[in-house]
Amino acid sequence: MERVSEGIHTEPTLTKGEAYRIDIACAGTGSAQLRFTPASAGEKATVPCDSTVVQQRITPDKPVRIHIDGQAGATGMIAWQIDKI
Repeated sequence: MERVSEGIHTEPTLTKGEAYRIDIACAGTGSAQLRFTPASAGEKATVPCDSTVVQQRITPDKPVRIHIDGQAGATGMIAWQIDKI
C-alpha cells in the first residue's frame, strides 16, 4: 500500500512472455492514473478512489516499470498486487 499523493513507481521482476494480472484498488477521494513503461506492456487506466478494483493484464517482452500517480486533489491509499495467470 502507498499513499495516493506519493504514487507507486516500481519495476517488478516478471518473466518475459508470461501473462500476469495487476489488481489495483484506491480508497479515498479523486482518482489515480495507471501507466506502464514501455507503454506496450499494458493499457493506461484510470483508478477511481472509491474502493473499486481495476485489473490489467501484463505480458512483458522486456522489463516493465509500473506507475500509478494520483490526479490533482486525490487523497487516500492505493493497494496493488501482481499475480501470474
